[in-house]
Amino acid sequence: MKLYAYRVGEDDPKKCTSMVLKRHGLLLILRRMSEIPKRSLVLNPESVTLLMPSDRVFAERYGLTVIDSSWKRSNRIFHVIKRGLHRKLPPLVAVNPINYGRIGFLSSAEALAAALYILGYPSEAEELLSKFKWGPNFLKVNRNALEEYRSSF
Repeated sequence: MKLYAYRVGEDDPKKCTSMVLKRHGLLLILRRMSEIPKRSLVLNPESVTLLMPSDRVFAERYGLTVIDSSWKRSNRIFHVIKRGLHRKLPPLVAVNPINYGRIGFLSSAEALAAALYILGYPSEAEELLSKFKWGPNFLKVNRNALEEYRSSF
């Protein structure tokens, strides 16, 4: 599955999880909104539509895109992106060092991993998270919620 990150560039590149994933060859960085594939699933916490396991067809064909922006300025960016099929994730607990313990404030890597897990790719989710010291804890903390969510549809 193709993974993309539309990177707004508002955060510290050294702390940016999408840049780490890019260095490992796991995703492609997009610099312009127009580069987002038209039918890609776009992870957008402001979407009204939840990500469903049945969305797997779109993700496999067109890819999965995360919007990489600072949470402090996110209200400016999430609503202006029109490309792609926008989906939000269920409430999950962040374990990244910046937003540890906060519900919904996921890093790009956590969001992609959660989406992969919901879409039926748990080993790929684990691979993404393995690139971070704190990464494996994300699935430990959220596994029950992810399993319950995935099996309820």
